[in-house]
Amino acid sequence: MTNTIVLKNLTKVYGHNVAVNHISLKASAGEIIALLGPNGAGKSTLMNMIAGFVAPTEGEIFVDGLNTFENPLQAKERIGFLPEGAPLYPDMSVDMFLHYMACLRGVSEQEIKQAVALAKIENVLKQKIETLSKGYLRRVGFAQSILSNPKILLLDEPTDGLDPNQKEHMRRLIAQMGKDKTILISTHLLDEAQSVCNRIVLINRGNIKADGSCAEILKETRTKSLEAAFRKLTTVPENA
Repeated sequence: MTNTIVLKNLTKVYGHNVAVNHISLKASAGEIIALLGPNGAGKSTLMNMIAGFVAPTEGEIFVDGLNTFENPLQAKERIGFLPEGAPLYPDMSVDMFLHYMACLRGVSEQEIKQAVALAKIENVLKQKIETLSKGYLRRVGFAQSILSNPKILLLDEPTDGLDPNQKEHMRRLIAQMGKDKTILISTHLLDEAQSVCNRIVLINRGNIKADGSCAEILKETRTKSLEAAFRKLTTVPENA
């Protein structure tokens, strides 16, 4: 199976803070991977480096076989990214924003309509983005991430702000799309990681602490729940 994402010795340092510490990772099409970890673990930094928004201090990133440093535009063409906070243009209508993003990506009108339908945002297309609820902001951000039907999806807290019905719809959609894409999801929701993802990468202090299926991680940590495994791998000793 061809690896669509390969990280080699990836490191990011901010001053004296090591946000990501020599991480190596491979991911393939058909994998839906949950990036789990406490706040400040390095999950968002890792995603931002893969997406090309943040330059690594050290290491290499390959997207669909392309070195992202040597071929940044070609690599980004293969990625759909929903960042934390979904930065959007508040004075644009939803429809205007999606057409603007589609123009940048070279996406057809039909593909815009498909993304709108998948994200279920038909009823807010004419609204200004600044008037949308948090849930709709996430759904508009998700729609722009899938506009070009990318091979790779990076989703940072994709269900944040969604109500229970919207969360269920989003999770089913991700599961369906993950059959032929590589999807990385940063989430704090352990039930989401278990129900949607077929692989879990648990990060703490910029280091990978566990990588495998939920069953494999429970066996390795000798725990009976993902919550217990999470606590065991991320709790800082009092004398640390």
